[in-house]
Amino acid sequence: MAITKIFARSVYDSRGNPTVEVDLTTSTGLYRAIVPSGASTGIHEALELRDKEKAWGGKGVLKAVANVNSIIAPALVKADIDVKDQQAIDDFLNALDGTPNKAKLGANAILGVSLAAAKAAAGEKGVPLYSHIADLAGSKNPVVLPVPFLNVLNGGSHAGGRLAFQEFMIAPTGAETFSEALQWGAEVYQILKSLTKKRYGLSAGNVGDEGGVAPDIQTPKEALDLITDSIAQAGYTGKVEIALDVASSEFFKDGKYDLDFKNPDSDPSKWLSGEELAALYASLSKEYPIISIEDPFAEDDWDAWVHFYKTTDIQIVGDDLTVTNPIRIKTAIEKKAANALLLKVNQIGTLSESIKAAKDSFAAGWGVMVSHRSGETEDTTIADIVVGLQSGEIKTGAPARSERLAKLNQLLRIEEELGDKAIYAGSKFRTAVSL
Repeated sequence: MAITKIFARSVYDSRGNPTVEVDLTTSTGLYRAIVPSGASTGIHEALELRDKEKAWGGKGVLKAVANVNSIIAPALVKADIDVKDQQAIDDFLNALDGTPNKAKLGANAILGVSLAAAKAAAGEKGVPLYSHIADLAGSKNPVVLPVPFLNVLNGGSHAGGRLAFQEFMIAPTGAETFSEALQWGAEVYQILKSLTKKRYGLSAGNVGDEGGVAPDIQTPKEALDLITDSIAQAGYTGKVEIALDVASSEFFKDGKYDLDFKNPDSDPSKWLSGEELAALYASLSKEYPIISIEDPFAEDDWDAWVHFYKTTDIQIVGDDLTVTNPIRIKTAIEKKAANALLLKVNQIGTLSESIKAAKDSFAAGWGVMVSHRSGETEDTTIADIVVGLQSGEIKTGAPARSERLAKLNQLLRIEEELGDKAIYAGSKFRTAVSL
């Protein structure tokens, strides 16, 4: 079935910034995708095209929208490619752009079309989106529901205060089903909000971009104590574990790590080397149930990544390091710098390239955590991607704010649809693809 019409518009994401929405029409109907946007972005990501003009503080996407409507749409419709041939569509889009990082048309323009095409293909086949993605990826058993890694407490560039680490997540690995896991996560989150208000004042219960609380916490231990107390109060000690997204590129200075980077008078003598920061992670992991650390070091500090890899058996997730890019992933595999990929479709810009990134990671024995962005929308595609890829772990934010819950609610629907076929990844989240 051919594509008959493509139309893009500017809509708004969860931060009130413009983003690209694409409508793609075939003989079976209209299919829509909306593109997310990140705040702490890696320098190696595909280019998100912004207008950089006065309107919207330079963050307008009218150029990207125009590129869809005036360049991509007429060319792709004329090409008459079967909408079910995702690889051909994405290859065509990349050739039309002709740059290594999608800088001509914009990764946001290209991704909107790529994802809308996938939805149209599922519609043409009369199957759920996750089933179509499973076909594209060659997944043998697309019935695995992921562990939700729920961002419940924020620091770094996502919050005020002096806390350097960007995200503290809870992971209900001990649950029997996805719905039970989400229930546990929601209960812990509500207790955490109450404890936060009690210890830090009512305003500390306000939530950040991804729904996590952002109290004026000074150190990682202080944050981890608050979270473990909440888990204990909910009755899930030993069943709900903890993950970190350090986003350390944000505080990497002159070859060292400044955990007081928000302080303009930070003392350089207290900045940590890569090995010293690795030792801090090791000590925290001994004291708290930490099972995963994302971006523990800066995106090009390869030596620190390699050192840490040799010293720990927890999940080490590359985000800024790998940016869902098969070339960066290959390097990280060869160097033995990480053992898991954070998959963000807008970092690479097409669904086909995202699937390749995941498959390359699986082939190396890596875990794959499918992820949202801090600037999100009501689009739920990543929920279907995580099931279709059978990757076993997803990061969507807190169990709060509708743009975050949209993905989690979609996973509840998928679980219901699968019925007794549904398998919850649980403690096997890192190897779910083999379940």
